[in-house]
Amino acid sequence: MRRGLAPVMEGVRIAKAEARRPDLRWPLPENMGARLTGGTVTALRRRSKYILADLDTAETLIIHLGMSGRMLISGVAGRDMPGQFHHAHPAPEKHDHVVIDMETGARVTFNDARRFGAMDLTPTAHVDDHWLIANLGPEPLSNTFNESYLTDRLAGRRTPMKTALLDQRIIAGLGNIYVCEALHRAGISPKRLAGNLSRHRIAKLVPVIRDVIAEAIEAGGSSLRDYRQADGELGYFQHSFRVYDREDAPCPTPGCQGEIRRIVQSGRSSFYCASCQR
Repeated sequence: MRRGLAPVMEGVRIAKAEARRPDLRWPLPENMGARLTGGTVTALRRRSKYILADLDTAETLIIHLGMSGRMLISGVAGRDMPGQFHHAHPAPEKHDHVVIDMETGARVTFNDARRFGAMDLTPTAHVDDHWLIANLGPEPLSNTFNESYLTDRLAGRRTPMKTALLDQRIIAGLGNIYVCEALHRAGISPKRLAGNLSRHRIAKLVPVIRDVIAEAIEAGGSSLRDYRQADGELGYFQHSFRVYDREDAPCPTPGCQGEIRRIVQSGRSSFYCASCQR
């Protein structure tokens, strides 16, 4: 999503921003539309599952998509970029809650039917101290996420591996789908206690997590129900799922005769092969 928005928003002035309701998951910032209007997006970053739009007004817009949120682009951006956007602006729909018009003519619309998403404005200098950001672990694609770090964080934990990897305080940004996929590739059961995993197996898991995330980003994410890319198109990583949402299917691991099972852990579905994931 960040990659899709960057060519439209980075380095571009916001001509007008409108909050069409006072709240999403939580109340929107006071006077958010006026505070965004006239500001130039100096950088578009990501931290965990949050998009961070730094403005030349010394504030940063924090965006979280929640379960069903979408950031959709319409209009002509007026610049060379991958996938030129030539869509006319559609009439605002019921669930178009925040509309941001860029000075180039492009429009970025935050649509969220369930309103589990969130937006906030905070001083850029203190964004790392924001309550949504402050306690996040390292990014899975960063140098600080490595064998030594993960070994130390998992040591002594009596929680299942699936639960541990979903803990944003340990690793920032991993979601349910990608944890299932990474654990299958690494041959690790989602039920195995995190503190019982050997350093050798952790060393194999770290690059697998990176591979899964990188491949999913290149595929534009995973579209199961609500998710769309910024240009409105579906993501395609779901066509590469080995286990997620494939209950009763044969395990794709070469030589394995097992089938994919589904269990519920902490209220989330876990898909795995009991034969080759230990």
